[in-house]
Amino acid sequence: MERLSGLDASFLYLETPAQLMHVCGVILLDPSTMPEGYTFSGLRDELERRVRDVPEFTRKLRKVPMGIDHPIWVQDRHFDIDRHVHRLALPSPGGYEELVELTSHLAGLPLDRSRPLWEMWVIEGYGDRVVVFSKMHHATVDGVSGANLISHLCSLEPGADPIVPPDPQRSGREPGQGELFGRAVADLMRRPLNAVRLVTPSVQMVTRTIGRARAGTAMAAPFSAPRTSFNGTITSHRSIALADMDLEDVRHVKNATGTTVNDVVLTVAGGALRAYLEEREELPSSSLLATVPVSVREKSQRSDGANKVSALFTKLGTDIADPLQRLHEMAEHTRHAKEHHAAISADSLQDWAEFAAPRTFGLAVRAYAGLRLPERHPVVHNLVISNVPGPPVPLYFMDARIDGLYPLGPVFHGAGLNITVMSNNGRVNVGVIACRESLPDAHGLVSRFPAELAALKAAVSGQEEPTPIKRSRRKTSAAR
Repeated sequence: MERLSGLDASFLYLETPAQLMHVCGVILLDPSTMPEGYTFSGLRDELERRVRDVPEFTRKLRKVPMGIDHPIWVQDRHFDIDRHVHRLALPSPGGYEELVELTSHLAGLPLDRSRPLWEMWVIEGYGDRVVVFSKMHHATVDGVSGANLISHLCSLEPGADPIVPPDPQRSGREPGQGELFGRAVADLMRRPLNAVRLVTPSVQMVTRTIGRARAGTAMAAPFSAPRTSFNGTITSHRSIALADMDLEDVRHVKNATGTTVNDVVLTVAGGALRAYLEEREELPSSSLLATVPVSVREKSQRSDGANKVSALFTKLGTDIADPLQRLHEMAEHTRHAKEHHAAISADSLQDWAEFAAPRTFGLAVRAYAGLRLPERHPVVHNLVISNVPGPPVPLYFMDARIDGLYPLGPVFHGAGLNITVMSNNGRVNVGVIACRESLPDAHGLVSRFPAELAALKAAVSGQEEPTPIKRSRRKTSAAR
């Protein structure tokens, strides 16, 4: 028996018909590398073989009686690959617009909670390519674990074994209703003691944050973001857009300025958002504020749970026209944010999430959306931006070479835009997903990323003697 951690379960409680908590991905495949050639049945059968012994693909939820504790994972003893892998074809002419329209529709459909929380749609008719659109619930994976999970399905060359071979695991004994209820009651009785244990370090964290704020070295504060058209109550309709950049260009800017890949990516995103909003006469006078998920997997002391993440807030410099000046400001903001974040316990978010009450949490989220409260209080943050390190070499998905790997995170009431960036074999794949009513022209935003990177590269190259941006001597885990 494996109980969901509080953080994993929170993604279940946060979910509503409009606020869907699955992570998506668009995988662009070149089937010409498949030794036996592409057939849907062959790809499906190989997928079934590879996922059979991977728990994340074959376990499902089981609720605790009366909903007094977080659910548990149990083996789906009637696992059927046909319930998870589906086949579709793009309508004519089978181009980019048809692809993003179809994937946007699929992203707005909830996963079936009576089965393992994932599915894949194999999409044919996109020229000579095959596209796999994947969906996996956030209760099962975070950004890093999701990328690692792909390793079970990929190899380094056609016909080779998976990068990470499956480790057969038995599901073990499933508890009866009485045992499950008794365990939940015992856990509830321990929670007050756990809460007391968390109070002192939390108070100390608040005190240190106040000190940093006074010294001007704190990360940007939530609830300080300007309001935009994508900061309100969302619907279940989604809008997806994809773009590519050259990783070598990103590294060129990074090396010339002494910044990080993450600094450059955030600066490019800030420039793209600035241009997009300015064209629509919606650009706020103050900078947009982004939430940036940060993996704490290497620092966490907790062995349970799929999600081992925290988050930091940073301004994107959308109020700065000059790209190089924006990068300088971004490097300073992220340095303070990383130092501030490093002073916070890696497990604080996971520890406090244990107190999320299933019924109360779910009702609160529905009331929050139903009363349209995101439009009545100050904006917490404008959007979520994730930067996920990807494979530096070509990968082969079921023997088909991956030509594009575009991750797509969830969007939230109050922040209907998510940008996820992933490096992939010398390219940077950018995936944008938004509430369609909040940001109907997602392509109008993502198409500006390459141009913004080119402008930043030109600004760096235009300096007679590029001066690296000074960095703090303190090490920060988020830089790469």
